Amino acid sequence: MLELSYLRQNTEAAIAGLAKRRIDAETTIADILKLDEQRRQTQVELDEVLSQSNSISKEIGILFKSGKAAEANELKSQTTELKEKSKELQQAQEQIQHALDQLLVSLPNVPNALVVEGGGADDNVEVASWGEKSKLYDGAKPHWELTDQHKLISFDLGVKITGAGFPVYTGKGARIQRALINFFLEENTKAGYEEYIPPHFVNAASGYGTGQLPDKEGQMYHMQDDDLYAIPTAEVPITNIFRDEILDRDSLPIRCTAYTPCFRREAGSYGKDVRGLNRLHQFDKVEVVNISHPDDSYKILDEMVEHVAGLLQKLGLTYRILRLCGGDMGFTSALTYDFEVWSAAQERWLEVSSVSNFETFQSNRLKLRYRGQDKKTHLCHTLNGSALALPRVLAAILENYQTADGIKVPEVLIPYTSFEWIK
Repeated sequence: MLELSYLRQNTEAAIAGLAKRRIDAETTIADILKLDEQRRQTQVELDEVLSQSNSISKEIGILFKSGKAAEANELKSQTTELKEKSKELQQAQEQIQHALDQLLVSLPNVPNALVVEGGGADDNVEVASWGEKSKLYDGAKPHWELTDQHKLISFDLGVKITGAGFPVYTGKGARIQRALINFFLEENTKAGYEEYIPPHFVNAASGYGTGQLPDKEGQMYHMQDDDLYAIPTAEVPITNIFRDEILDRDSLPIRCTAYTPCFRREAGSYGKDVRGLNRLHQFDKVEVVNISHPDDSYKILDEMVEHVAGLLQKLGLTYRILRLCGGDMGFTSALTYDFEVWSAAQERWLEVSSVSNFETFQSNRLKLRYRGQDKKTHLCHTLNGSALALPRVLAAILENYQTADGIKVPEVLIPYTSFEWIK
C-alpha cells in the first residue's frame, strides 16, 4: 500500500508513475488527499472536544470537593453534550478512515524510474540473454508427449483424482522433480539464504499483508469455513513471518528461502499455451525473500537476478531476462525482472522466475519496520523471487535435453537423481 506521506509530497510523481501502468490515478489520488485532510481536521476537532471534556471533568471534581455541588451539576450537562459530540466525531473518523483505506488499497505500487510505460508483454524490455537456442533432432517431441512416453507425469491421473491442472509425478519424473527442489534449496542456502518450511495455508491478514488480498482474491483457493487461503507462493507465509515486527538495523538484510507447493485457480486460462506443465493449478516452487534496508534494496535486487541467472546457467538452459513494463508488472511491484527459458520443442519462451522489489508497498501493509540510528522506526523494503518455479524448468529440461537415445539429465542434477538418462 502506498504511503500517505508519499502521496502528499509526491502527488504529480505518483500520478505520472501510475500512468506507466496505463492507470489514470489523478481522481483517486485527489480523493485520497481530500479524505486525508478531512481525517486530520476531524481528529483536531475530536482532540479539542476531548480536551474540553477532560478539563470540565476535573473542574467538576474540584467543585464537588469544595462543596459546590450545584455548580458541579450545572457543568455536568456540558460534559454530556461533549461526550455526544466526541462520539459523533469518532464515528465520522471511522467512516472517513474506512473510505480512505478502500481507496489506498485500490492503488498499485508506483513503478521505479527504470520501468517503461506499456500495456502488456509486448512492451517489456529484454535486458540480457544467455546461451543458444537448441536445435533438436527430427522427431523431437513437446514435454507432454515425452512425459507420457517415459511415464514421468500423468495428467489423466490428476484429472481422475482432483481435476485438470493437478498432475501426478511418477517414477523418474518424481525423482527429477525432487532433485530440482533439492538443487535449488542447496544453491540458495550456499548463497546465504536461511531455509524455512512454512504453512501452506494463510489467514486473510497474511494475504492482505503481501498484497494478494484484495487484488487477487479470485485467483486464490479459499476455505470458507476456516477463512484460510491456500498459498499462491511461499512469498506470502515467509514475508508474513515479519509482520508487525521492528527489526534491528544491523540484522538487515534478512534472506529466506523455502520450498512449497503453490496453488492458483488460474481462472480463464485455456489453449495450447497452457498445455502440459505450462500452466497448473498446483505446482512446486522454491522461493527467495529478502527483507532489506531501503538504501540497499536495489543492490540486493541485482544480486537476486544474478543468483537466478546462475541457477539457469548451471542447468544449461538458454534464457533471457525481461524488465517488465508498467502494464505487465504485478500489483505490488516497483520493479520486476522476468526470466524466460527457451523451449526448443514448443519454439517459444517460457517464464520460470519473477524477481521483484516491492520497496515499502508490502511493508506498509505489514507494519514491517526497522529501528534506525536516529532511534526512530522506518519501513523496510521487501523483495522476492522464484529460484526457481519447477514446471516450466522441467518442461525445458525434458525438451532441450532430449535425444534419439533418450533424455539426458543435466550434470548438476545427477548427484540428486542417481541416474543420468531417462529412457
